[in-house]
Amino acid sequence: MRQGLERVGNAGSVAGAGAEGRDRPASTDLVLGLDVGGTKLAAGVVAPDGRVLSWLSAPTRVEEGADRVIARHLELGRRAVSDAGVEWSAIASVGIGCGGPLDPVAGIIESPPNLPGWRDVPLVAIVESALDRPAAVDNDATAGALAEYRFGAGRTRRVRHLVYLTISTGIGGGLVLDGRVYRGAAGNAGELGHLTVEYRGRPCGCGRRGCLEAYASGTNIAARAREALAAGEAQSTLRGIPEITALDVAVAAAAGDPVAGVVWDETTAILGSAMANILDVFNPELIVLGGGVTRAGDQLLQPVRQAALAQAMGPAARSGDIVLAELGDRLGVVAAAAVAFERFGNAAAADMEQLRA
Repeated sequence: MRQGLERVGNAGSVAGAGAEGRDRPASTDLVLGLDVGGTKLAAGVVAPDGRVLSWLSAPTRVEEGADRVIARHLELGRRAVSDAGVEWSAIASVGIGCGGPLDPVAGIIESPPNLPGWRDVPLVAIVESALDRPAAVDNDATAGALAEYRFGAGRTRRVRHLVYLTISTGIGGGLVLDGRVYRGAAGNAGELGHLTVEYRGRPCGCGRRGCLEAYASGTNIAARAREALAAGEAQSTLRGIPEITALDVAVAAAAGDPVAGVVWDETTAILGSAMANILDVFNPELIVLGGGVTRAGDQLLQPVRQAALAQAMGPAARSGDIVLAELGDRLGVVAAAAVAFERFGNAAAADMEQLRA
């Protein structure tokens, strides 16, 4: 296996998708999902019920520039189709999830903070030309909301009002309100990572100050830990780690490290306050947390959930809950595929909506 590449073999299933033991779907049902992240690229073949038939990932390496990253992602997609054991004729369309801002109608990526240099990139046109399939793109967090609603926590709980928050390199959000994805007037609704939590606070990649992302994204959890180490003389196991990550902070905090503990507690407090705001503004039945930082599990979920439900107004707190995403590491690919299923049609999803209603 090529270095830096993760793989899951044929008929790999997604948690919560109820996939195992069923016949392979009709060839025209399959979608190639391409997940564009600031840290990682992923590709996989997905069936209409959310089953992942193959999954590959590789580092993004944003410093290479958009053209080279896209070329490597297209090759990753071709290998994902081969790994799924299906012919190219089985792939009906391509779905793409990418951080915003972007124009989902025109298929153009409009300079996301976590993809420096990607200014007005016509990604859908590039993918359609290279793969000879219709393609559709959407904000990765909007796509994540759609995927968790159709195939994950939203389906398990049969809700119709769901907010999804991805906490990873950056922080993004997606909204499903009354059973429909809400995108707003310009197609970029749900930028919840740019809610202001401290109006004179840390600078954010979006150009503003004090955004939620500037404190609680994986990138900025690690940055705040480095700043805390530089500002004080306290003993910390983090001092021996050359490139600190959010996971390092979580592990050290759980082990009682004083510096990591302060950073982690501040992070969960800030997230809890932001989730209370989201509960009050949108009054969802469910907030679903996904992304790499949520690998911390209950160490993240429990304090965030407790703070949010305590701070939200009574009606919102009583009717809502906060859970971790059910689709796991394959969520990005399922989310990307969900964009194509929504745009180009998916009879299986329509059947599920009838059952939910």
